[in-house]
Amino acid sequence: MGKENAGGSRDGFQSRMGFIMACVGSAVGMANVWAFPYRTAKYGGAAFLIPYLICVVLLWLTGVVSEISFGRWAQTGPLGAVDKAMTYGKKPGKWLGVIPVLSSFAIATGYAVITGWVIRYLVGAITGAVVRTEDVGAYFGSICGPFGSIPWHVCALIVTVLMMVGGIAKSIEKINKIVMPLFFVLFIGMAIYVITLPGSGTGYNYLFVPKWEFLAQPATWVYALGQAFFSLSLAGNGTVIYGSYLSRKEDAVSCARNIAVFDTLAALLAACVVIPAIFAFNMDPASGPPLMFITLPAIFQAMGPFGHVFSIIFFAAIFFAAASSIVNLFETPIEMVQAKFKLSRPVSVAVVLVLSAIVGVFLENADIIGTWMDIMSIYLCPIGALIAGICFFWVLGKKVAVSEMSLGRTKEVPDWQFNLGKYVYCGIAILVIVLGIALGGIG
Repeated sequence: MGKENAGGSRDGFQSRMGFIMACVGSAVGMANVWAFPYRTAKYGGAAFLIPYLICVVLLWLTGVVSEISFGRWAQTGPLGAVDKAMTYGKKPGKWLGVIPVLSSFAIATGYAVITGWVIRYLVGAITGAVVRTEDVGAYFGSICGPFGSIPWHVCALIVTVLMMVGGIAKSIEKINKIVMPLFFVLFIGMAIYVITLPGSGTGYNYLFVPKWEFLAQPATWVYALGQAFFSLSLAGNGTVIYGSYLSRKEDAVSCARNIAVFDTLAALLAACVVIPAIFAFNMDPASGPPLMFITLPAIFQAMGPFGHVFSIIFFAAIFFAAASSIVNLFETPIEMVQAKFKLSRPVSVAVVLVLSAIVGVFLENADIIGTWMDIMSIYLCPIGALIAGICFFWVLGKKVAVSEMSLGRTKEVPDWQFNLGKYVYCGIAILVIVLGIALGGIG
C-alpha cells in the first residue's frame, strides 16, 4: 500500500490504522496533560466542553481533512507541496513552504529538550528518586537551568533516531501501533485508581459540573478554539507530511474524524486523572510544565507506597505521548532533506537531529524554551496552517480540493464542506494568529 503512494519508490503507511495511530501520536502530546485539564476546570467545567467539541468537529471537517488531502495530493512534505500548489495555480510564493518546515524543526527541537526531562523523570520514577526527593521544585530546577539536561536531551534524540531511521512503514507505523494503545491503557488504569482516592469527588464536580455562565465569557470560546486548534496539530506540517504517505484508496474524512475522536478521548482521560488527583491532595491546579514536573510528583509522594508505581505508569505514558509527537515533528524536515538533497533515510535523520542537538543545547533553560515554544505557537504554527489552507482551498480550487477530499469515499464530499474550509477554516487560522499575538498565545 505504501509504495503505491509514489510510483513504487516512496515509503508509506501499510494500513489505515497505522496512519491513524501515527496521527493520533502526533496530536496527543504533553499539552493534553498540562493544558486541557487546567482549561476545562478554569473555564466552566463541562460547559467548556461545548465550545471545545464544536471547535474540534469544525476543525476535523476542514483543517485536518485538508492537510491530509493536501499532502496526499502533493506526494511530498510542506515545502514541496506549497511549491507544487503555487506552480499548479500559477501563483507567486512557492518559497512559503519553508515556514511550516522551519516551525516543525523548531518545535521538535524544543520538544526534544522537554522529552529529555520526561526521560529523566521516568528513570527517577523507576529508581524511586522522584518520590523520595524532599523538594520536588528543586528536583525539577536541577535540570531546567542553563545546559541542565544535556545527557537526557541526547537520550531523547537517540530514542528519536531509533524510532525514525527505518522509515514510515518499518519504524514509525509499527511503533505508533504499540505505544499509542499503551498510552490509553495506562491512562485508563490511572483514571480508575484516582476514583478511589478520598476527596477526588470534589475534583470531578469541579471538572464536569457545568458552570453555564462561562459560556457568556469570550475567553471560554477563545481558549477552547486555541486548545482544539493546537491539539489537532494544525500547523501545515506534520499532518501534511503524514498525509503524503497515505494511500489514495483511504478515506481522509473518516481518518480525520478518528484522529479527532482519539485526541479528544486522550484529553478527557488526562483530565480525569489530573484534576481529581489535585483536589484529593489539595494541590494547586496550575498549568504548564510545573503541573507535570512539580505538582504531580508532589501528589505521587503523598500517595504513599502506591505513589512509586503510579509515578512510573504516569511518566511511561507521558514518554509514549512525547516520543510519538517528536517523531512526527521531525519527519517534516527529514523528508525535506531526503527529497531536496537525495540523501538516504539514515543520513537525513542524522543530519536533522545533529542540527537539532546543536540548536537545542542552547534552549536548555525553562525560561528560554518557554519563550521559544511561545514564538512558534503564536506565529509560525498558525501561519503554516493558514498557508496550507490557502494552498488547498484557494489555490488548488474547488474541483481539485473536492476530488482529493473525496478519495476513498462512495460519494463526493458536499459543497458546504469545501466552502466551510475555504471561508471559515482559513478565517479561523487568521483569527488564531491575531488572538495569539494579542493575548500572548492561546494554544
